[in-house]
This record gives sequence, C-alpha cells and structure tokens, in this order.
Amino acid sequence: MKKAIIAMSGGVDSSVAALFMKERGYDCIGATMKLYDNEDIGISREKTCCSLDDIEDARAVAYKLGMPYYVFNFKDEFEEKVIDKFISTYEAGGTPNPCIDCNRYLKFEKLMKRMEELQYDCVVTGHYADIEFVNGRYMLKKGKDLSKDQSYVLYSLTQYQLAHTVFPLGRYSKDEIREVAEKHGFINARKRDSQDICFVPDGDYSKFIEKHNGKTYPNGNFVDKSGNVLGEHKGLIRYTIGQRKGLNIALGHPVYVISKDVANNTVVLGSNDDLNKSKLRATDFNWIAEKPNGKINCSAKTRYNMREVPCTAYCDGDDVIVEFNTPVRAITPGQAVVLYDGDYVLGGGTIE
Repeated sequence: MKKAIIAMSGGVDSSVAALFMKERGYDCIGATMKLYDNEDIGISREKTCCSLDDIEDARAVAYKLGMPYYVFNFKDEFEEKVIDKFISTYEAGGTPNPCIDCNRYLKFEKLMKRMEELQYDCVVTGHYADIEFVNGRYMLKKGKDLSKDQSYVLYSLTQYQLAHTVFPLGRYSKDEIREVAEKHGFINARKRDSQDICFVPDGDYSKFIEKHNGKTYPNGNFVDKSGNVLGEHKGLIRYTIGQRKGLNIALGHPVYVISKDVANNTVVLGSNDDLNKSKLRATDFNWIAEKPNGKINCSAKTRYNMREVPCTAYCDGDDVIVEFNTPVRAITPGQAVVLYDGDYVLGGGTIE
C-alpha cells in the first residue's frame, strides 16, 4: 500500500485532499507545519494559516478520517527562508511573495525530506493545480477552477518534487470541494479562505518589519523622474510599484510609485503610463519544461491575480528575458514571473 503525508493547513482544501487520498487507498498521515508562535506575530488566537486554531481544525479532520496526525516544528526554517527573505527583499527595494517561498522551502523541501525519512511515497497538498506526465517529463498544469488556480505559486517545483507530489483537487471547483466537505461533516466545510500573509494577519507589512527587526526606516524624498523633490515619504518599505493610495501628496493629478532608489532613499513618482514596461529580466529561474535553446512564444503572469499576456522569452545565461507583445503595468522587482504554454507551466523566476 502506498503511503502519503497530507500537508494539512486546517482549511477545507487540504482536508478534502486527505479524504480523496484515503478513498484512493493510500495509508495517510496528516501533518501541519508549525511555522511560528501566534505571539511571535502579535496575535493571541487568530484565524490565519497555520495558527493554533488551524491546528485544532486539522487535528479534528484527521481524527474523523482515522489518520494519525502530527505537528512538525519548522519555525527556524520558516524564520530563515521566508520571514528573513521577506524583510530583506523589502529593504532592497523589492516586493516579496512569501507564499512562493513557503511552498518552495517548507512544503516541497522540508516536508518532502520528512517524507523521505519516514519512507513515505508522496506529499499531498490542497492546491488547485494538476500534474501530468507528458513525453517523459512531469508537467505542472493549471487547476480546473481557474478562479482558484494556484499554479503561479508552484513554479519552483523540480522534476523530483513533481514526481512525489499529488494535488487531488486539481480537477475540481472550490464549490465542489466545499460540498464534499459538508457531505462528510468536516468542521471546516464553510471556513473562509485565508486572504492575508499568514504572519502579517492585519496586512500592515511595515509595522511587522519594524517590530520584528526592532528598527525604523528613515523618511526620505518623493521625487519625479528628473529628480525634483515633490514631498517626503515615510520609509521605503512602505511603498511598492504601482501604489497610488497612501502617498499623502497632492500635485493636482494622479501619481504612482514607479520605482525606488535604495541608495538615495528616494521614491520616484510618475504617471500611470510610466508604469507600463515591455521587458523584464528574471533571476533564479526554474524550468519545469525543457530549457529552450532559443526564443519561445508563450504567455506570462507577473502577479498572482492577473491574466496571462502574450510574450517572447529566451535565456541569457541562467537568467531569462521576457519581452511582452504589449506593455504590462507595474512590473515589480521581487515578484514572480511565470511562463505558460496554454494550461502548462513552463517555468518561473524572480523579477529583477
């Protein structure tokens, strides 16, 4: 009998994933990754991913399914691989995506190592995505429910990881999954999805960074593209490319953050048109498909909640250059660009 570790967040998706694997005849254990103490992020009991409440919900579902349940303490790894990188990216002028790093370094690296140690066959998660074996290669594919598709945050998966991962929800819609959960009496059948970064539940990233680091970030100047001073900002970490709200500056016309200059501690403001770019460079690129020898025509997403846009991509050493057929708004350093060929993920990397 094949054996599976179910990564259980306490939400409805991973709970139904566990049910589906049991129905397939797998010998399953449930596992929740303890990534932080609630007090570490300034909350007592809160409905966020991997909080104490979530652990109890996951334990209840595992018990209902007759599965052994464990909590794995990955706090140190989460601090190093996710929180520290989150902070350093903001300090370097970028905008991080910690959910991608959590998938990469915790779920599909640390948890998969635990899978190997326990001599299990696969790691199972409740992601809305799919895996297919095509022409001798494992390919990551969009989930059926495109409104919930999570292939964007999974681009870093290697061939080994894809071969030892199962996404049982890939061919279902969210509504169908909730119906299954209700039918089986799961405690979390109607539990709301977590919308925020788990360790910043109130959404105030700058407050979290300052409290976590025990430091403040100095005010500086808002400037235009020519370097003319337009006003004063309240610290670089409070701003991201494309931002309009919260600038507290009146110039008689709309202005947006178009870039940040860390060396001079300035935030550059411009028009909406200034945000449109036709080209980007991506670093730390992971190819799921075969690495191409020349230019390829494909589509790309530069943010999680956006439609793909047509582009051309090619390798420049280890980096990848992406050229868009039409300009894309607010391409942001630190975010991910993910390339698609129809429903298949070709690969992805970090926008420079």
